[in-house]
Amino acid sequence: MIPPYQRLANRIRNEISDMEIVIQRMQKALQQANKNPDDQGFYLDSVALNLHNFYSGIERLFELIARYVDRSIPKGETWHRDLLQQMAKDTPDLRPAVIDEDSILALDELRRFRHVVVNIYTINLIPEKIIKLTMTVKDIWPNIRSELLAFAELLDEIVIK
Repeated sequence: MIPPYQRLANRIRNEISDMEIVIQRMQKALQQANKNPDDQGFYLDSVALNLHNFYSGIERLFELIARYVDRSIPKGETWHRDLLQQMAKDTPDLRPAVIDEDSILALDELRRFRHVVVNIYTINLIPEKIIKLTMTVKDIWPNIRSELLAFAELLDEIVIK
């Protein structure tokens, strides 16, 4: 039987692979939007969906870390934001911070955008915002990827002990 921490470390690595595909699709759709101004809206809809998927993947991992490592998942109306904050804090005797403050700021902007995507028609999305967030993901992904892989390594070390 695979211990829960090892399962979580494997899940983190698998999600990272999926997120990299999502980022590639996002960037490809953005390139197509720039090449095809008449069909820009169709391509930006794809970018928006992939931004949503990217953040949802990150949040899924954070929720698993909160459940299996912290044994505490935020509740209430602000649980999505609270979960982000929880991941940026050391939890004494359990784990170090999963991500740093810079990552939190960028991810919080993506969290808010995801809420918009879920609650309005894509025709009401602002193209400049979608483009800006795509660039944000491109900029922050190497750091977040590193932080998540480091956390997976930490989980592996705990399993070995």
